[in-house]
Amino acid sequence: MKMKKFITGKWRFVSYPLLALLGLFFLPITIGVLLIWFANKKVGNKKIRYSLIGVLGLITLFFGGAYVAALVSPSPDKEPEVEITQKVSGLTAPSPTPTWTPTTAPNNPDILLVKVARVIDGDTIEIEGGQRVRYIGIDTPELGQNADCYAREAYEKNKELVGNEIVGLEKDVSETDRYGRLLRYVYMGDLLINDVLVREGYANASSYPPDVKYQERFRGAEREARENSRGLWASCGVQGAATSQPTITFAPTKPATISNTPAPTQAPAPQQQSGSGSYVCNCKKTCTQISSCAEAQYQLNVCGCTERDRDNDGIACDGAPLSCQY
Repeated sequence: MKMKKFITGKWRFVSYPLLALLGLFFLPITIGVLLIWFANKKVGNKKIRYSLIGVLGLITLFFGGAYVAALVSPSPDKEPEVEITQKVSGLTAPSPTPTWTPTTAPNNPDILLVKVARVIDGDTIEIEGGQRVRYIGIDTPELGQNADCYAREAYEKNKELVGNEIVGLEKDVSETDRYGRLLRYVYMGDLLINDVLVREGYANASSYPPDVKYQERFRGAEREARENSRGLWASCGVQGAATSQPTITFAPTKPATISNTPAPTQAPAPQQQSGSGSYVCNCKKTCTQISSCAEAQYQLNVCGCTERDRDNDGIACDGAPLSCQY
């Protein structure tokens, strides 16, 4: 009686919404109860009615019980997600360092990490702050208005290797060259970029005392590139150049007089003779078109072809492929 008053009396404004919420919350049970009520009201045959009510009751108990059990028990799918998240976070947390982290640089306290601002050419870069860095022990073809053979390729390769990256700089003996550029070996991770450029045929070995720490390594790399016709050794018609002797000559007794030596030794008269009798001034010829260092020096000193000496050291065509040294 009290329940009937609660449902139909003045409390009906509270009881109806409450029953609706309970019905929605226990929806399978609500559906089962409604079906049982409908069968009890509409089925006239008692035998069929009671059988139907029994079947509906069993179904309601089965699905209603499963539904309630699922509501009160924790979801089995959530625990693996937590475990997976923990495992993933455990794997990723210890590796905040970039993949380029040097493996050799930390063992050498003299190596300094810097950011590359831009690539100048195949063997020169500019770091943040505006300081330029010249790679020690190598020389790439000259890049300019009348670029030498393979100069553009050397520049692009250098840019690919170190452009906008953080690199390690290792000093040998000299701090700078005559133009104020830092003289350094350049590392990208555990790669010595100087060696990579020579070994892949983008540069030739060109060491000047006293900075000769890796000269034998670079000469071996050049020999390997030349014998396998890599890069400029295949593209610039110089595969056979220096096959009987190294491309680079060294003057260990006069390391500080490189800039002063060209004048007394350059282009002696007997060396100026070619098959046609003498050299002809032609400033349009590039270093890749000149047949010998003597002719290159003649073009510079006699003809005034300054394009033969873009680094202004008094030595004509000292880059690949001729790699002239005096």
